[in-house]
Amino acid sequence: MLHRIREVRRAKGYTLLDVAERCDPPTTAQTIGRLETGVRTLSLDWLNRIADALGVDASELVQLPDQEELPVAAHLGIDGVYAPTQADSMVVPRLLGEMVGLRVVDSIGDYRRGDELWCEQMPPERFAEALNCDVLVPRPAGRFLFGRLIGREDGKLHLLPLAAGARQQVVADPAWIARAAKLVRVL
Repeated sequence: MLHRIREVRRAKGYTLLDVAERCDPPTTAQTIGRLETGVRTLSLDWLNRIADALGVDASELVQLPDQEELPVAAHLGIDGVYAPTQADSMVVPRLLGEMVGLRVVDSIGDYRRGDELWCEQMPPERFAEALNCDVLVPRPAGRFLFGRLIGREDGKLHLLPLAAGARQQVVADPAWIARAAKLVRVL
């Protein structure tokens, strides 16, 4: 299996020590280096731990034969725009498990007209993973709510809508929610 751990780590500006300390439980920079270079076998557990430490989905760390990549022409940083010192590429986003889309037709909150959100569907036992994230919640009669999941108690979800000054919404026992996972924005 080919992986892209070093590539993603460098793109995020992390050192081996940064990733090691962000792992749960923490590990050593030497271990991360051995996993990156293939000296140590990369298990699924390690792949997931490193993905969490980097703040990406594990699928973004694995290079599949049919996976499309976009070449990186330049890097943008505080010091300006510069060409990469070595070949760099971005993995074209792939669908993760059960996903649904949300298209923004009017600018609201942090979202602009034309934005597309790829949302990961989650069953009730995974709702806690979406705390403090924007979620799409189904309602009866084909309606939906979308907002920040700020709490969950006694089977009820508490959502803060995106509109300024809007009141908190409470939804009882939805069959599923969909957490915003990827933002696609046309400039």
